[in-house]
Amino acid sequence: MADHGVFVSQQATSVGTPIVADSGVPFAVGTAPVQSASAPGKTGIPVLCTSWDEAVEQLGYSDDWKTYSLCEVMYSHFKLYASQPLILYNMLDPAEMDAEVAAQDYPVDDHQVALPLDAIASSIVVQVPGEDPETPTALAEGEDYAVRYNSSDNVCIVELLSDSTSYDAETLNIAYHKVDVSGIEAADVAMAVDSVDLCMTELGVVPDLLIAPGWSGDTEVAAVMAAKAPKINGLFDGKTLIDIDTTTNRRYTEAVAAKTQNNFVDKAEIGCWPCIKLGERMYHLSTQLSGLMAEVDTGNDGIPYESPSNKNLQMDSLCLEDGTEVNLTWEQANILNSNGICTALNFMSSGWVAWGNYTACYPANNDAKDYFIPVSRMFGWVGNTVIRTTWSKLDKPMILRLIGNVMNTIKIWLNGLVGSQYLLGARIEFNEDENPQTDLLAGIVRFHIYITPPSPAQEFDFMLEYDVDYLSTLFQSAA
Repeated sequence: MADHGVFVSQQATSVGTPIVADSGVPFAVGTAPVQSASAPGKTGIPVLCTSWDEAVEQLGYSDDWKTYSLCEVMYSHFKLYASQPLILYNMLDPAEMDAEVAAQDYPVDDHQVALPLDAIASSIVVQVPGEDPETPTALAEGEDYAVRYNSSDNVCIVELLSDSTSYDAETLNIAYHKVDVSGIEAADVAMAVDSVDLCMTELGVVPDLLIAPGWSGDTEVAAVMAAKAPKINGLFDGKTLIDIDTTTNRRYTEAVAAKTQNNFVDKAEIGCWPCIKLGERMYHLSTQLSGLMAEVDTGNDGIPYESPSNKNLQMDSLCLEDGTEVNLTWEQANILNSNGICTALNFMSSGWVAWGNYTACYPANNDAKDYFIPVSRMFGWVGNTVIRTTWSKLDKPMILRLIGNVMNTIKIWLNGLVGSQYLLGARIEFNEDENPQTDLLAGIVRFHIYITPPSPAQEFDFMLEYDVDYLSTLFQSAA
């Protein structure tokens, strides 16, 4: 039958919308008091948090940062830098990592007994003396008592209920199990780092900053993090922040020696030394530097083209892990920098700032693409965006329209970055000499992208010269 009328059809747009990669998203490995969380996530699954309340709800919180290292990251990222999102991987499984605490008598104060936050609520057994001292009376949770956690006081509270016959008891006999992280070793942390690959499938987010405060100074952990950071999910590029151990490397010269001895020389690593303090709280430099990098990226539309160096950290002193204060001069800080180590500096009345533009591969690697932190991150971020943008084009017929769509989409996006001065210049090419017939027959298509991110202007040189010609102004004044 013949068609009679006016018809309209649609064709796919020849230019796609770029799927821009995430930037400044930390993935932190450590331990958190999940036994105290009100809505704990699944064990062995990374937890995505976009606020302080969400992090505490899913992982709990404690001021005991040596035991619960993820609490340091939570506090720094949300309280000090107001950045988000943050991905946390908690290695503590209360069902597997626990130790028994023998029953003992506890005095009751205002109908309550305060146990350590380490106590696992489900394991608590409460008894009161009976008429026969040899046969105490067991109390029932929900009928005689309730259990709740108070993170601000770092305690687990057993509270007698007003309708219980034991409400006025003066002593409670309590046995319980507590979480025990003492068995966690460097090898366990190294294995946990691989869980970053779950972020894409479980959360739909690919982090680009890997940290493990308290553990990253271990050579095994650092090596695994450095190997994983540029190949997250086997595809995506990121950086790992490494804290050089301050318990054995107490001077800046020892930190320089340790960097080489421990093989912290990878372009995926950003070396940090020493620790820092704000008030009474001690932070690993990697913790705050990752927060600062997220803050700087966010201020630049999520684009990592600017170095965190010479930007303010939330601190008031440098220190070692044991709290010993460290004093660094500008010259000493520059020696650390010249050996590929980032530090902090209080100079020129600008307050405490991060100090250093180099990744750990400097000075052995002289490729600016690898050794400058913002340049290296830009290469990774552009590559990550290209992967996400063109993934939907995979397995489509290799025709001219497909090549043109990819070329135009990437070209327009790159031109936008150049126009906003996030790149000094950029272009994409599809060259015949880079695409031999054998590869095209095998379905392999190669594009060549050229980009030039701006290097950090880390040195200004001014030349001063005495110009004798200006002496003639004396005679002009006299006249």
